[in-house]
Amino acid sequence: MTMHERDSGLGTRDSVNSNGSSGPAPLAPVAVAARMAAANPPRVPSPESRVLAITDPAQFGRVAVVMGGSSAEREVSLDSGRNVLEALQARGVDAHAVDGIPALLDALRTERFARVFNILHGQHGGGEDGVLQGALEAFDVPYTGSGVLGSALSMDKPRSKRVWQSLGLPTPKFVALPRGADVHAAAKQIGFPLIVKPACEGSSVGVTRVFDESQLDQAVELAAKYPGDLLMETLIEGDELTVGILGRQVLPSIHIVPKGAFYDYNAKYIAEDTLYLCPGLEGDAEAQLRALALAAFDALGCAGWGRVDVMRDRAGRNWLLEVNTAPGMTSHSLVPKAAAVDGIDYQELCWRVLETSFREGL
Repeated sequence: MTMHERDSGLGTRDSVNSNGSSGPAPLAPVAVAARMAAANPPRVPSPESRVLAITDPAQFGRVAVVMGGSSAEREVSLDSGRNVLEALQARGVDAHAVDGIPALLDALRTERFARVFNILHGQHGGGEDGVLQGALEAFDVPYTGSGVLGSALSMDKPRSKRVWQSLGLPTPKFVALPRGADVHAAAKQIGFPLIVKPACEGSSVGVTRVFDESQLDQAVELAAKYPGDLLMETLIEGDELTVGILGRQVLPSIHIVPKGAFYDYNAKYIAEDTLYLCPGLEGDAEAQLRALALAAFDALGCAGWGRVDVMRDRAGRNWLLEVNTAPGMTSHSLVPKAAAVDGIDYQELCWRVLETSFREGL
């Protein structure tokens, strides 16, 4: 068991000295994640329960902020990384930019980094699919965020959804589609309206809302431009919400109100007219949403920090979409917005994410 997987259920941080689907069968980690979730029931501690672990930036040592990479989300990652680097340096952290996994591994062979702040987004050259995490554990270098298991499961949307289904957590009906599958038969199984998207991408790349048969082939063509299988799922019509998680603190939800039809790449990173309502809900509805988000995060074996995306239908039911294990940290990004509502400014947020690189036994 790796150092990150060993303590993915940590509570407050320790101080440091000075519905039905088809497709391929789930992998063995599904059972592991389910056991982890059962051993770590969801809880939402108040911000007041948090104990600041690090007070001296020298305790972090020399930090590599790994950004950019070669995934479809490279530009967003570079934007996030520049912001994180500036914030850490402003707080006195000895932080250095590194572009992508190959450059990071070269740097680890020739330079001494005490830890890594992972702000690589996506897969195939990004930092959210478990590959970077496995390499860093081979080098015995601590890093921020989820370990190999949590990262790999979260990036693989069909397997994430199977884990949630096994635990009775709500997620839209879906079909995993290997290349060459009969998409029209799958659409009949799901029913319109539906969503077609790459099974292992983020930032809404390759995502299309499909309302009838005539739109299906074009949607599949777009999603197929990205590596891996496709995912088809029921389109939940209602409100899009997201919940950030920082350590064991669940941040206020955000209700996203894009000007266009849905929260696509343009609305996320370019448009200035998207509305963000925080908290997104009130009272018991907000508490239930936060508890669901933490349960979904724990079920996938995630740790450190992340963001859980949810749709709330017009009947008030919540549906889990995905977990992001290295969320955006741009000027448009959601975790910084939610943290600010909880009184955590951007520099403090980056500091606290970096604290997640400390693990028991290190």
